[in-house]
Amino acid sequence: MRKELSQILEEKFNVSPKAFNEARELGREQNLKVGEVLIKKNIVTETQLLQAVGEQYRMDFWAELPQTRLDTSFTSKVSIQFLKKNFMVPLLPNVKKETEAEADKDSEESNGDIIDLDQSADAETDNNGHRRKSLPEHHVIAVNDPLHVHQLDDLVRLLNIDYYETVLSTRDSIVAMINRAYDLSRDSAQQLVQDMEESSRTIISEIEETADLLDDTSDSQIIKLVNHIISQSIKARASDIHIEPYQDSFKVRYRVDGILYDLLKPPKWIQSALISRIKVMAKLNIAEKRLPQDGRIDVRIGENDVDIRVSTVPTTFGERVVLRLLSKAGALLTLSEFGLSQEKLDTLNHLIHQPNGIILVTGPTGSGKTTTLYAILSAINSPEINIITIEDPIEYQLNGIGQIQVNPKIDLTFASGLRSIVRQDPDVILVGEIRDGETAEIAIQSALTGHLVFSTLHTNDSASAITRLVDIGMEPFLLSSALNAVVAQRLVRTLCTECREEYRPDANMINMAGLPLDKCKNIPFFRPKGCDNCFQTGYKGRVAIMEIMVMDQYIKSLILKTSDSNVIKTHAVKRGMKTLRLDGLKKLVEGLTSIEEVLRVTHG
Repeated sequence: MRKELSQILEEKFNVSPKAFNEARELGREQNLKVGEVLIKKNIVTETQLLQAVGEQYRMDFWAELPQTRLDTSFTSKVSIQFLKKNFMVPLLPNVKKETEAEADKDSEESNGDIIDLDQSADAETDNNGHRRKSLPEHHVIAVNDPLHVHQLDDLVRLLNIDYYETVLSTRDSIVAMINRAYDLSRDSAQQLVQDMEESSRTIISEIEETADLLDDTSDSQIIKLVNHIISQSIKARASDIHIEPYQDSFKVRYRVDGILYDLLKPPKWIQSALISRIKVMAKLNIAEKRLPQDGRIDVRIGENDVDIRVSTVPTTFGERVVLRLLSKAGALLTLSEFGLSQEKLDTLNHLIHQPNGIILVTGPTGSGKTTTLYAILSAINSPEINIITIEDPIEYQLNGIGQIQVNPKIDLTFASGLRSIVRQDPDVILVGEIRDGETAEIAIQSALTGHLVFSTLHTNDSASAITRLVDIGMEPFLLSSALNAVVAQRLVRTLCTECREEYRPDANMINMAGLPLDKCKNIPFFRPKGCDNCFQTGYKGRVAIMEIMVMDQYIKSLILKTSDSNVIKTHAVKRGMKTLRLDGLKKLVEGLTSIEEVLRVTHG
């Protein structure tokens, strides 16, 4: 006799009958299943509920669906919407083998009620000489709710299968398997280009974007190609996609860990349609090809929401397009996850908890400045303080923090926005970037009137920030009073731990890095090799290297005398500042990166 679900939950997970009955009543009121209410009220987890349901219906529970069972053959027969709505996914079947002796035994035990062996199959024999034959394929279907009987029947009919077994799995596991199956079933980019060459009339450039790229079932080859380029770039952890036109050709490249790689080289005639499709998705004017344009696309790849910023500029051979990819699902890093030494971490934590002053983060585009500032704001964010930011663009939504988007079309610039922010009684202000003297002046005045201000600046190192600020009109005495510290930052690629190989670099390379030869004899050096895990690049992921110039009394007095960055840097190093190169060499000695990578992103 089948046990009641409430009884199993009480025995296995101590769910009281009272709690179960309350959940059932609440479910009736809200038109929810009792299991959904139990999960929503944190009485049980989804895994615990499915284990109980599995015991009730005598079904196996698979916490994770193995990738070895991934099946893509069903994607042409069943819509992704149907599977996602009902949380079920077909998996690769079990092919069972049994001997005639085993079949006879099973037949006797089951009174002849057994699936017929395929008599036409090629005979095999086991070690005892018995003929071994294949049973019909037992398809496996993972479901989240065993009561979806009608939906299961519809799926079986669509797949045209006779024998199957069902297993229980979590919604996340099922959806992940569905997304992967439909993603892998898509044609490769090169194949799409070949198809387009064979049938150019199928190109359609103007069509509205669907909610999910994996849901897009349009036959238009150009739409499929754009979707494929975006989804493959996201899968490769790319930060940017570049579409670059040349005289007789054009290419698509993507940037992974700061380095550009070729993704595709379609024929020149596809260029116009491809760019038009992207402009339609970004809601740009497809007829305007003489002026730069900026737009934005919100897409979804499976369960991953991605914000794409689109920039177009006219060139001699057509419009050049860059797409900046920002995954909204990416978790914000904390300062402790940046790979900083304990000394640098302690220094940063001391600086960001000061009551007032300016802290600048400098570096070129793509060096992680914004990520660092978000990590800093997350570290100091609390209900007791009022934090307001003005950014262009807002890359992450931060809970409990007021964020303002720059909009030059309505004259909402960094400078005008900053003036308004000061009247909002903030404790901490983040200015996305200091671009001109007016913004710098308001930021400094804010710091001098009791606010803690964070901002970014495009300079090569920390000392150059002083030179830059003086150059745009800031008085040295104001800088010495308002500035707390300047942090220069770069990102170095980390070696793939699956394929990195140890080697001994030559003396010339060690000298270029600035390492003493006599102390390098026992240091293990590693270099990139390349494997499937890292897309044959030898690197996977990046880590920050920093130099932090703290404005002590000596440096402040020096600024009053000179704004020469070389002089300021020399004295800062004498007073204990570790340069970008030194921090990079520390990562090198730790085996995290290579000599070439440190030399690429730093200067001596």
